[in-house]
Amino acid sequence: MVDHTALLTELAAESAQLDALVAALPAPAWDRPTPAPGWTVAHQIAHLAWTDHVSRLAATDAEAFYATVAAAPDPARLVDDGAASFLAPPAELLTRWRAGRDALATALAAVPATEKLPWFGTRMSAASMATARLMETWAHGEDVADTLGVRRTPTDRLRHVAHLGFRTLGHGFAAHGRAVPAVPVRVELAAPDGGTWTFGPAEAADRVTGPALDFCLLVTQRRHRGDLALVATGPIADEWLDVAQAFAGPPGGKREPAGREVTA
Repeated sequence: MVDHTALLTELAAESAQLDALVAALPAPAWDRPTPAPGWTVAHQIAHLAWTDHVSRLAATDAEAFYATVAAAPDPARLVDDGAASFLAPPAELLTRWRAGRDALATALAAVPATEKLPWFGTRMSAASMATARLMETWAHGEDVADTLGVRRTPTDRLRHVAHLGFRTLGHGFAAHGRAVPAVPVRVELAAPDGGTWTFGPAEAADRVTGPALDFCLLVTQRRHRGDLALVATGPIADEWLDVAQAFAGPPGGKREPAGREVTA
């Protein structure tokens, strides 16, 4: 069973780490372009604020959530338009993001961990939604850190990201229009604390091994697999590393190998 309270505490800690990274930035730094094409540092924080907002609607008012989705003039640009709609001067944006994530935490704490909530094209438990928010906060925080030239120390909170990345194996294949594999995959990751995180049956022939950080960077599409120390054994595991995607929706814009221009 998921410890819902502990999960929300870890989500708050992940948000606080990113908050500390941007809180003291001078105004011009918020306009710096990040590795996500067309997105500045401000867009990254505005996206998190907008997604926290729609997540709170999903947890408290399903009709309002569906109305927000239905009102989108261009569903393909829903995420970009959502981020743009929450842009504001840095101080105002920070206040909006902080208030929104606190409101979301309160809303999720009031929902049983296993209760299914509406989401884009699917439904997910309240615990899964909290995990997804942690994953996104970490991933977009990585974009901000890359932009600022900051190397963040990996924490054990990455286990949530890694677990979500493993659980969404089938989604990665389906999102890319490929058949969902019927064979299991074993994942063995070197954790930040020196231990090992494992997912999947030990007897599986297809396997992925390597650093937990690298696996999380891959499934959130923050690095090209060619720049990561991940080893795939077996055809399904190898194909998975090309389509892995821990977030909902259509295929994301994957990163180019280091040293090459990032394209949409």
